[in-house]
Amino acid sequence: MLYREVGQFKTSYMADQAIFPIRQDRWFVVAVVACAFLVVPLVVKQYVFTEVLIPVLILSLAAIGLNILTGYCGQVSLGTGGFMAVGAYAAYNLALRVPETNLILVFLFGGLMATLVGILFGLPSLRIKGFYLAVATLAAQFFLEWAFARIKWFTNYAPSGSVAVGRLELFGMPIETPRQQYLLVLSLTVVLALAATNLVRGRIGRMWMATRDMDIAAEIIGIRPLHAKLSAFAVSSFYIGVAGALWGFLRLGSWEPLAFDINRSFQILFMVIIGGLGSILGSFLGAAFIVLTPIFLNQLPSWLGISLSTATISHLEFMVFGSLIVFFLIVEPHGLARLWAIAKEKLRLWPFPY
Repeated sequence: MLYREVGQFKTSYMADQAIFPIRQDRWFVVAVVACAFLVVPLVVKQYVFTEVLIPVLILSLAAIGLNILTGYCGQVSLGTGGFMAVGAYAAYNLALRVPETNLILVFLFGGLMATLVGILFGLPSLRIKGFYLAVATLAAQFFLEWAFARIKWFTNYAPSGSVAVGRLELFGMPIETPRQQYLLVLSLTVVLALAATNLVRGRIGRMWMATRDMDIAAEIIGIRPLHAKLSAFAVSSFYIGVAGALWGFLRLGSWEPLAFDINRSFQILFMVIIGGLGSILGSFLGAAFIVLTPIFLNQLPSWLGISLSTATISHLEFMVFGSLIVFFLIVEPHGLARLWAIAKEKLRLWPFPY
């Protein structure tokens, strides 16, 4: 009864092409965003900011970037961690060498540098695809790790190889507390997620999806593979680079190249697969699943009153987490976004759901 679109008429093309054409969807999204900005900062504790909300939002942004490339354009990539490192180190060097630069521009600069690197390593996609392209992007991951570990200029010649950001300010206001960091990350994530949603629904998004579904047929109807694939690599790398800059500045504070190793690339890939390929919402759901599940499994023995050593809990956490991923992919291979879509369809047909 609450989720019916009966009587909601679309009288123009713009109304038909709206991001949220159903009124209940618009209300729900507005309520969630308003709650995230107005209610959450007042009631949430510091631990939730630092260990749950900020990681989920930043990794969601990285997952959106990979989803644009893999879910919408069909180009498999295993170099997400390396592109995040490009964004983090580029932002760090700009903030270090031009300290008066606005913090937002610092993050966008990290995304721009990641875009250039992504286009460079995306050139092989014009000749190879599938697992061969995955191996090429994996080579990019290892090369970028080596570069940031061996070329001392990137780390300002630090003997330990690690870098640390200084005091952060935005428009003269300090960004020090987890609440302030959360609001900054949330603002950037909302803006970039809205931009990605509009992008994949437009001409460029249709070009990517045509290339994903059948690249030869897409070329026959006039879509240039060079433009489609490289634009997907560029946009994807920009989002991942911004996420890497946010991760380094607002999540870690100080880091070394191992913070963006191959494990980070697989983590983002699992988020996209579990959340749902070709879904912006799935990127958020997958990030929340990957971040929250290990925390829940780590705390579960103490909630049940079971005394286990830290090492045993860690091993059990990996085992159960891996089993959950396999089970989930068997039960619903299209991801959490598909489950959300099915639930909405059942609500639209209530009380006669199929």
